[in-house]
Amino acid sequence: QVQLVESGGGQVQAGGSLRLSCAASRSIVSMNAMGWYRQAPGKQRELVATIPTAASTTYTTSVKGRFTISRHNAKNTVYLQLNSLKTEDTAVYYCNAVFGWYGYWGQGTQVTVAS
Repeated sequence: QVQLVESGGGQVQAGGSLRLSCAASRSIVSMNAMGWYRQAPGKQRELVATIPTAASTTYTTSVKGRFTISRHNAKNTVYLQLNSLKTEDTAVYYCNAVFGWYGYWGQGTQVTVAS
């Protein structure tokens, strides 16, 4: 019902920045929440940031002050600005949408931070 396409990943040096985009196939205004997760090699997928429709944005402790989640409703797009990147931020980043009782995932975009 909902397709999510991430883009903007790549390889950067530590301290650099990237801007990830998640384009949804339908209005994100109708979603209960949008968010970003990430999964590093050999580790579990973890929640990075959320931007609920009816609540405040949230961030995992390790990215507070460095990452910013935002949305442009008219473009049906959610963004994740990654600043001051660290090698530990290296992971595949996944867009997530919650719509009613269902959750949807994008295919992921690779972020690699080199030392």
